[in-house]
Order: sequence, then structure tokens, then C-alpha cells
Amino acid sequence: MDIAADVLEVAQGGAIKTRIMYKAFLSFPQLKEYLELLQGGGLLDYVAEEKEYRATERGKRFLKMYKEVGQAILPAGLKKKKMLA
Repeated sequence: MDIAADVLEVAQGGAIKTRIMYKAFLSFPQLKEYLELLQGGGLLDYVAEEKEYRATERGKRFLKMYKEVGQAILPAGLKKKKMLA
């Protein structure tokens, strides 16, 4: 889930494979696997004209919910520490 969210975060405004791979800290075989998984789930689209991947509306909703759940389960003390960092 964390890696899928990282890929979608990078691809929100559109991104090529290389950018996604480096920003999400993935090897090329891992990247290929996640791109296929996210495209198959309707969370990511490939825009051939621009040669980049973009998060779909469904992908953006997933990312929003993922962040909300993360905030809900993060203990209050950690939230304060994270904000100060």
C-alpha cells in the first residue's frame, strides 16, 4: 500500500517511468509490476501522447483515503514531532 501510494503521489501531475522509479525508490522490475497493478486497478493511466503516467480520479481518491487513514492511526505525539521536523 505504501509503495502504491508513493507511485500515485508522484504520478498525480504526470510522470515518466524514470521519475516514478527514483521518487518511489523502486528497481525497474518492481516499477513494472506496480505500474501494471495500478493500471489494472484503474488507479493509473498511461498517456501515450505525452509518454507519462497519471493518477486517475480513482487513484487520487485512493491516495486521499490512504492519507486520511494514516493521519487517523498516527498517535497524537508523533503528529506533533512530525510537524516540528
